[in-house]
Amino acid sequence: MFDKRHIKPFAILRLMLAVVVSGLMSCSGGYSFTGASIPPEAKTISIKQFPNYASTVNPQLSQKLYDGLQQMFSTQTSLNVINDDGDLQISGEITDYSTRASSIGSDDNVATNRFTITIKVSFSNRFDSKADFEQSFSRFKDYAASRDFSSVEQGLTEEIVNELCEDIFNKSVVNW
Repeated sequence: MFDKRHIKPFAILRLMLAVVVSGLMSCSGGYSFTGASIPPEAKTISIKQFPNYASTVNPQLSQKLYDGLQQMFSTQTSLNVINDDGDLQISGEITDYSTRASSIGSDDNVATNRFTITIKVSFSNRFDSKADFEQSFSRFKDYAASRDFSSVEQGLTEEIVNELCEDIFNKSVVNW
């Protein structure tokens, strides 16, 4: 059986939670539990493929970025992803895909390499031009120089693409 002394605090807690949730849902800023702040009149987002202008081209990278961004916006917002002329629009290009030595070991040999992907992104918000931006985003991962790049490339690319998609999402619709 329940002790009646515990029922009242739980009822108060539920009431407080209901008030907070209803207050958040009525915010005019288009609040979402992911932290996204999207104008309430925005219903669609269009995401373009990113052409690859890096000196080294990974033929799958453009599609991975496109798919990652589509998935992020479709699962974390109520926006419909469409092909062209969305209320919010994302386009860009891949500008760097490279690996370079990043640290030297005690024996004067390369100890780690740094794999970097850089993209230039344009974002347009039809309802709030102050939110528009054009910015480069860059992420990297270090890996042991003793490892062949081809053996780590796929895994590192996926990690970096996920981080880049989060960066773009946060910059475009999360007001932090």
